[in-house]
Amino acid sequence: MKKIKWGIISTGHISGKFANALAILPDAELSAVASRTQESADRFAKEFNIPKAYSSYEQLAKDPDIDVIYIGTPHTFHLENSLLCMRNGKSVLCEKALTINADEAREMVRVARKKNVFLMEAMIPRHVPLVKKMLQWIEDGKIGEVRMVKAARCARGTFASGARQLNPELGGGALLDVGVYVISFASMVMQKPPVEVVGLGHIGEWGSDEQGVAVLRYDNGEIADLSFALQTAAVNDAFIFGTEGYIKIDEVFAVPTKATLFIDKKEVETLEEPIVGNALNYEAEEVMRCLREGLKESPLMTLDESIQIMEILDKVRKPWGLKYSNDKNSSNL
Repeated sequence: MKKIKWGIISTGHISGKFANALAILPDAELSAVASRTQESADRFAKEFNIPKAYSSYEQLAKDPDIDVIYIGTPHTFHLENSLLCMRNGKSVLCEKALTINADEAREMVRVARKKNVFLMEAMIPRHVPLVKKMLQWIEDGKIGEVRMVKAARCARGTFASGARQLNPELGGGALLDVGVYVISFASMVMQKPPVEVVGLGHIGEWGSDEQGVAVLRYDNGEIADLSFALQTAAVNDAFIFGTEGYIKIDEVFAVPTKATLFIDKKEVETLEEPIVGNALNYEAEEVMRCLREGLKESPLMTLDESIQIMEILDKVRKPWGLKYSNDKNSSNL
């Protein structure tokens, strides 16, 4: 099988994890990396045995040997970097959240479709084997009609001054860093947009949101109760409650390996599925499957759904007055 050649934009922590993920895939070849400086690109290339290192993103985007590029830059640069790649005919896997706001997401998708290139938001839970099997429980009606989703993605991080995670100029904060996980999870389960969105959040001393909650109501009265935080020690479990039973997924946002089905409050079935690699490899596998089949988007993480999720994120933060530097041209914020 001919290998698919990857490039990586950015040399940060998540890009290193993605490089490790590609290393275990026999049909993937990490061929190039680009950074803002040659020194950083060279260092990353040496660490991960990458043959080409570029000192500008444009050089990578114009490399004729590259099939697809992973975008690992901070949120505020996702649109700019993705457009550069797609306008040069490259497929793109862009780290979550797809963009800063819904207007940017719509523009990114517009360009992908105009240029007829593949684009996908990187969202690990969509591709993990355990989650796929859990969704089959729902499809088979084992919990009846889904009525409620409850999920939390919380972490207790210690961040240096100016760290990306809490820097509002880079889109830092709990909502875009971890809140997108729980909102995307609810979207995956409900398979439709909410009719009402309520958000509460706390903006800390850095000017970014440290924690928050989102409550989503759907057209048949279904509810999603979602919480997220970057400086709060809490669990990361998820529950899906139905009319006949419920599902509990342990540590779903720290890459899930166990899901339990309860009927009449009694455990009736358990799924356990070990993770291969660091789980980012599942995203890469899906991208390559789509490319080999000629698909321009993944049915597991469609572009329209990514836009819908960004619209929810905008609505969640609007009452807080939380704004990012990219919002100046937004029509809704």
